[in-house]
Amino acid sequence: MHSTHSDGTGTVAEIARAAEEAAVDVVLLTDHDSLEAKRCGEEGWHGEALVLVGEEVSPPDRNHYLAFGIEEHVDHRGLAPAQVVEAVGERGGFGFAAHPFSEGSTRFRRLSNSMLWEDLDALDGIEVWSFLSDNGQRVAGLRDALSFVARPDRYVTRAPERNLAEWDRLGASRRVVGIGGLDAHQFGRRIAGRVVRVMSYSRSFRQLHTRVLVAEPLTGDLAHDRDQVYSALRAGRCYIAAPEVASPAGFEFFAKSFGGERLEMGAEAPAGDWTLHTLLPRPADVRLLRDGAEVARLQAPAVVHAAEGPGVYRVEATLETHGAERTWILSNPIYLR
Repeated sequence: MHSTHSDGTGTVAEIARAAEEAAVDVVLLTDHDSLEAKRCGEEGWHGEALVLVGEEVSPPDRNHYLAFGIEEHVDHRGLAPAQVVEAVGERGGFGFAAHPFSEGSTRFRRLSNSMLWEDLDALDGIEVWSFLSDNGQRVAGLRDALSFVARPDRYVTRAPERNLAEWDRLGASRRVVGIGGLDAHQFGRRIAGRVVRVMSYSRSFRQLHTRVLVAEPLTGDLAHDRDQVYSALRAGRCYIAAPEVASPAGFEFFAKSFGGERLEMGAEAPAGDWTLHTLLPRPADVRLLRDGAEVARLQAPAVVHAAEGPGVYRVEATLETHGAERTWILSNPIYLR
């Protein structure tokens, strides 16, 4: 998310209210090259919405990086992409490549500009699906632009296959956490304190979520709650969901051994006698993939499958809405080495 601290049109308070309207628990604010919201004391609970402040480290044209858990701005001048990742880590933070596969719209650069990441092998976290960039780059003309803005829930269908294939490739050698991002700016113009907008933050919030599985309930204490959210993201205990397709609440993907050990999403373990379990809140077209190749597929609310040796296992679930098959849920992988 971007606020008036960089190139967004909404204040932090307005973004938090929009999150409450959309029943979103946590907002990750990532203004370009700015931790101003943290400096101003705007990080924390705003009613029912928790705003956590990172920054989008933004070199010109490409290699943008969503950095969290840092207390000072990362000066990217003269740094190669891998050095940006290293600089964030040296400050105790972690992060994700922002819209790393976006080639931009040939017609509407304001909607989606080319923002490729040049060194994917330096990463342990990527934005697998960027709502604005990945969908915006498909906009080829005015009709597409109007369709995207007027009914994004119908214009958007599937997570980009190229992005998923690259994620699978990276995961073969190391754990790479995948998230979904909105990159929401609330395009418009502020006039006398009010915003004339094209797509509101609250509407954007309903399009794509990263749902984190925290180890402990959030309590209202900023330090505790921030640690819970960041720990889940670091570990890959999260999944990507399109809530406009259907509510994803209750989704689970885990592995169990014959001895009763349980692995959550993001976990790594030696291969062995593992059974993979997928549970959904409603029946869907569920695909279990191993190293990017389908090993099981079922139209059901649950799938149980014995792991077929070492591999990177993840789940994709789709539902048909508005006459098209749409990506609903993308799990983070379980890594059996």
